Amino acid sequence: MPDLSFRIEEVAVIPFAAAPTLGFKLRIENAVARETIHTVALRCQIQIEVTRRRYTAEEQSRMRDLFGEPDRWSQTLRNLLWTHAHVVVPSFQGSTVADLLVPCTFDFNVAATKYFEGLTDGEIPLHLMFSGTVFYAGSDDVLQVAPISWEQETKFKLPVKVWRAMMASYYPNCVWLNLRRDVFERLYQYKTQRGIPTWEQALEEVLAIEETVNS
Repeated sequence: MPDLSFRIEEVAVIPFAAAPTLGFKLRIENAVARETIHTVALRCQIQIEVTRRRYTAEEQSRMRDLFGEPDRWSQTLRNLLWTHAHVVVPSFQGSTVADLLVPCTFDFNVAATKYFEGLTDGEIPLHLMFSGTVFYAGSDDVLQVAPISWEQETKFKLPVKVWRAMMASYYPNCVWLNLRRDVFERLYQYKTQRGIPTWEQALEEVLAIEETVNS
């Protein structure tokens, strides 16, 4: 029966994908080196271990919306679920490297996006947990099937600069803002009634009015 282990060797930005995507090079090793693995249908849950790094004063300020005031972080900092990913690994013996593709969102209603954007430098500590099914050749060459336990896991430190480079490549000098329909309609009416050509100018005008009122 296969005894599989997993580790991430490197990560890179996938260019020209339908959405911002990171490609993790996933090394899979079987302790039974001569055993033929026909296919691995692999599922991966990726969590962000937010307590496994230090945060500068600037980063703490940028993450108030996510974790509250820094003096409460001992209570509010918890692992964040980032995403789930899937990959089908073709036949191999001993070990192989598979591309684990992870689509990423730039939606600031998503906690992981807020967290990534709040970091200025350093690394993002990730915890990857694996499950799925492995199809392999038994001792009599008959096809066998076995589950992969969630106990199979690995850790990886994703450089913040890789995530920022990805978003800069897909959305140069831009961010996505997801609004409720009624809020969008009000902003759209404000923009069209005043003949404002761009959304940026409309928001700048609204912010300027708000700053004048509060000054």
